[in-house]
Amino acid sequence: MDFPAPPRDRSHPTYAWSGIPWPEGDELQSDADSAWAVALGLLDDGDAAEHDSSPADPALLLERLEDRAAARHRAAAAEYDLILRVLQGAADDPEPWVGPDPTLDGLWHDPRGRTVAAVRRDRLDMAERAAVAEIAVRLRLAEQTVRTRAAQAAVLRERCPQVWTAFADGRVSERHAIETARLAATLPADRATWQAFDTGARDRALRLSPARFATSARVLRERVHAESVETRHQRARADRGVWMTAELDGMATLTAFLPADRAAAAMTHLDRTARHLATAEGEDRTLAQLRADAFADLLAGAGTASVAAADPPSTADAGTEGAGTAAAPRRTPASGTPSVIITIPALTLLGADNAPATLDGYGPIDLDTARRLAGEATSWIRVLTHPVTGTPLALDRTTYRVPTALRRWLGVTSPTCAFPGCGRSARACDLDHLHAWSEGGATHDDNLDPECRHHHRMRHETRWAASRDPDTGDLAWTTPLGAHIDADPPPF
Repeated sequence: MDFPAPPRDRSHPTYAWSGIPWPEGDELQSDADSAWAVALGLLDDGDAAEHDSSPADPALLLERLEDRAAARHRAAAAEYDLILRVLQGAADDPEPWVGPDPTLDGLWHDPRGRTVAAVRRDRLDMAERAAVAEIAVRLRLAEQTVRTRAAQAAVLRERCPQVWTAFADGRVSERHAIETARLAATLPADRATWQAFDTGARDRALRLSPARFATSARVLRERVHAESVETRHQRARADRGVWMTAELDGMATLTAFLPADRAAAAMTHLDRTARHLATAEGEDRTLAQLRADAFADLLAGAGTASVAAADPPSTADAGTEGAGTAAAPRRTPASGTPSVIITIPALTLLGADNAPATLDGYGPIDLDTARRLAGEATSWIRVLTHPVTGTPLALDRTTYRVPTALRRWLGVTSPTCAFPGCGRSARACDLDHLHAWSEGGATHDDNLDPECRHHHRMRHETRWAASRDPDTGDLAWTTPLGAHIDADPPPF
């Protein structure tokens, strides 16, 4: 049934009746708009009431707020549940994701020499990978986020059904549920322990804010855990590591996950160093700045920079190869000094342009820092490129292995894995022939893309497919279920 839009004619006079003023035109229009939206199914009556701009009882507004919060929690739980169901479906029936089982063919022979059992295990693994990737690109999530949410839903369903039910009913938040799953996943495989933790966690989640709940739930976990702290600490030590997170304005955060005693000792050493430096005459840095500078000096030392220079292709003489962008060599083990890799347009380096420099693995950095690193550089690398297009010349069909110069060039033009959402550095990726070498594909930049080993395998062992638009050169991916996903734009 068609519903006409509410009329906009408010030219008729208004009247008062029984002492009640006739509504103003804007109020009448708002009511008409709301009624029209409800009739179309765009709003329900509750939504229409929320959009009413007239003064409301604060208690009523708070009730609506609680309803909306509960609806958000229910929606989050439903999302977790659906992710888990898709992945469980891929495990139960991998064919939509990886194609028919080749081992069912009586004439089948695996060219890699795998047994039937091994091939079937690989199919299940690749089906799950393909399903995770499809969810990730459709929801614009990281693949690890998809896996984590599925694992959290599975843990809550199995080990903490009371918390899961409260989450699905909208009575506890997503943050409560995530913290519960994180703690429950580390409990030993004992149902009595799970039940005790589940009951206590549900009671606390219904009464405490997420931050207070996290503290209380950790104490509860210690109380019900059957293993000693010493045993758990030895296992947790295996997860130690260091990682960097890019921040704004040329800054970054370096995080270290360490045993508590070593972390405390390191912090004490930094603090002592900073306080000593603060006593120097004329020192005006804060203690926080001094700790950060001491930390960087201790780790980075007087490191050197390897700088890549780039001349715009238009500056090259006709008929010759111009110098293009490049990457830098690895650190020399003998010297022990670390190297960083930056790419600087040559005109910027000469002060004739202000195009930004790029720090490998981070992105754009300020020109003062780039010029300083350039001045400290012990080596320069130039990649020869086509004088008009600025890209390396295509290599002939006699070359399958990607030459070093072309690999460096691709590391600049495609600094990360070509799969949507994957941020793994191109330095850690395989270079995959989009048009297979065995089928006549060439080894040149138009036919090569960096793919991390995970996505490289997925492209060849599942129904994920990649193609390049012949007119624009843009890369696109097709999911196992037929969705078309554009490749991500370059990160920098």
